[in-house]
Amino acid sequence: MTPEPLKSHPQLRQWLALAANGQVQAFTGKVDLGQGISHALRLIVAEELRLPAERITMVAASTHFSPDEAVTSGSLSVQHSGAALRCAAAHLRESCRSIMAGRTGVALPDVRCANGLFMAAGRSASYLELAPAGGWDQAIDPAHAQTSHAPQDLVGTPPPITPVRPDVAAKVFGEFEFIQDRTLPGMCHGLVFRPGTLTAEVIDSDMLALQSGLQATPGVIHVVRNGLLLGVLTETEHVLGQIAQKIEGEAAQGRLWRCQAEVPDLQDVPSWLKAQPLETTVIVDTSGELAGSGDLQRLSAEFQRPFLQHASIGLCCALAQWSTSEQIEVWSHSQGIYNLRRDLALAFGLPTEQVQVSHVEGAGCYGHNGADDVAWDAAWLAQHLPGRPVRVQWTRQAELGHAPLAPAMAVGIEARLGTNGQLSEWTQTVWGQGHGTRPGRGATPALLGAWQTAEPAPVTLAVNAAMAVGGGSERNAQPPYDIASVQVINHRVLNMPFRVSAMRALGAPVNVLAAESVMDEWAHRLSQDPLAFRLAHLQGEAHIRAAAVLQKVADMAAWSAPRPKDLPDGWGRGLAYARYKNTGAWCAVVVELVVAEKVRLHKLWIAADLGHVVDAEGAVNQLEGGALQAASWALCEAAQLSPQGITSNDWTRYPILKFSDMPDVQVHLIHTPDQPSLGAGECSSGPCCAAIANAIFDAIGVRVRSMPFTPDNLMRAIEHHDSHNPSPS
Repeated sequence: MTPEPLKSHPQLRQWLALAANGQVQAFTGKVDLGQGISHALRLIVAEELRLPAERITMVAASTHFSPDEAVTSGSLSVQHSGAALRCAAAHLRESCRSIMAGRTGVALPDVRCANGLFMAAGRSASYLELAPAGGWDQAIDPAHAQTSHAPQDLVGTPPPITPVRPDVAAKVFGEFEFIQDRTLPGMCHGLVFRPGTLTAEVIDSDMLALQSGLQATPGVIHVVRNGLLLGVLTETEHVLGQIAQKIEGEAAQGRLWRCQAEVPDLQDVPSWLKAQPLETTVIVDTSGELAGSGDLQRLSAEFQRPFLQHASIGLCCALAQWSTSEQIEVWSHSQGIYNLRRDLALAFGLPTEQVQVSHVEGAGCYGHNGADDVAWDAAWLAQHLPGRPVRVQWTRQAELGHAPLAPAMAVGIEARLGTNGQLSEWTQTVWGQGHGTRPGRGATPALLGAWQTAEPAPVTLAVNAAMAVGGGSERNAQPPYDIASVQVINHRVLNMPFRVSAMRALGAPVNVLAAESVMDEWAHRLSQDPLAFRLAHLQGEAHIRAAAVLQKVADMAAWSAPRPKDLPDGWGRGLAYARYKNTGAWCAVVVELVVAEKVRLHKLWIAADLGHVVDAEGAVNQLEGGALQAASWALCEAAQLSPQGITSNDWTRYPILKFSDMPDVQVHLIHTPDQPSLGAGECSSGPCCAAIANAIFDAIGVRVRSMPFTPDNLMRAIEHHDSHNPSPS
């Protein structure tokens, strides 16, 4: 099967090159966001070429030369780019093997490749000696990847890979150059100031007085105003920081802009979502397949999560430089350099080929944060200083106040039990805005700055990805269990008073939270073990890998062992499982916690089946990181909104899980090397949220259905439980 990226980029030269010293250069359109994907892809190329990993150089993605692989998202880098690079490397290897066979007059199976040398008939030759000059224009033949484990190569040859990521030491010792550290000759500094809402009215008297004062400030190079935007360029970052503090302070006091955004009732998000204009889609409907088993019991429940913020520790940053020939170069930590390039060209009225974007690693990202917007800011400011590079780094207030939010969601489930003791009907209904306002997908630019100029582009309403790639708010809304009658209905909210877009795992965490909470509640109602109840709905060959991760995580946590007698008050443990996007990695989680003055996590066990694992250490890191971020969502995080914008724009008003809150985490990867590789970055998020909720029930006997599980929300859940379950008089 031909990997998708090869269909649009079929030539060998689009993926690989050889330097004069024999070093292999590998190209990818996927970018490293700190998840270590560059190392995983390096290992794939090294494995196929039978070379040590240090002989492979992963070239940072750039629109100058990299294949266009759209956005680095959805845990698809190893699946898509990895598959393409595997085919490219195998094609190069087998082409060189064929040339070596021709030179030595032996059959192909008699040519052995080890450590980058092809050996036959007592002779040897390297890739540099064998790779034909014209062969780089060949179309890659994916069939060569099927010979990737040829026995003549592997017998007696240790795997030519290393588990050590080459960037880690530099990052640990502060030597790595992130985009925030990059400097260019003649570089100046800039910031774009804007209202806290998508639309607003400028208070002209305040703005004119501010502009006049800024223009007279020592160290200020240029002040520019356009629509709602005020841009400032300075010689030093220090001067810019002082200006930013002053302007953000004035804006917080209601000066400069009049803002009046619609604010949902954050204590009753479901009611707001359901009251909006809706686009309704039936995602799954197998209700006609019910064989009339009869209904024994019915269970209904509704779950919600608030608006969430990215809360990246590293601030969004970009560099831009215009040349006098109307060409612009941008350096960005965007997740989609080609998408950003396209929308920058639209925003500035340029042919696409006159805009170039090169990726420089930032300090972390997990969804559509402000990286693309800050790139627009840098490009807009640099337009006023042709030939001079401009660096823009958002402030903490801008980072938390202007980046897209993750949409709030409500999920309702109604599940019925058949007379055979098995679930017979399941309806899952989702309400939420779309999860995508990324650049590069519409007729107009989806960049915040382009929406706020004097001649603004229309604000792009959030949409959901196609179900073929996992969907958005409906992601993981279809239960992974054997249930005859299933309906999944998605109501997309057609109102966006605050910008929303993609965050890690999109709608999966709340859909898995809902489904796995209901599975747990059924097990409790029936006095069954939650593990046994799930396994009873995962019978047959189709569910072997699902059952395996559940059984493994249960073994890791000693789930079936008698509970110790000296457990503290409020102790509980919970189990949850999902297959990410219903097509990706299988993952199960067990959480152990104590509910005291707040929920405190003690231990976290994760078992996952990722198919063929390329970089085990990297996969473990991703599973652990995904689960801990989800734990922060579950226990801490909720955006605070006002008519003037996002008010949770510092760490006191938007707390995240701290190092002191971290539990002990154990991860196990189930070994399935004969299966295709699957992404690790997002599959643990949903099961972790759900396992925490189930552990809270185990601890205090109350179902919590509203994220985050803060002390206030726990008290509301307890009060609701007590009002519906009065003590006997």
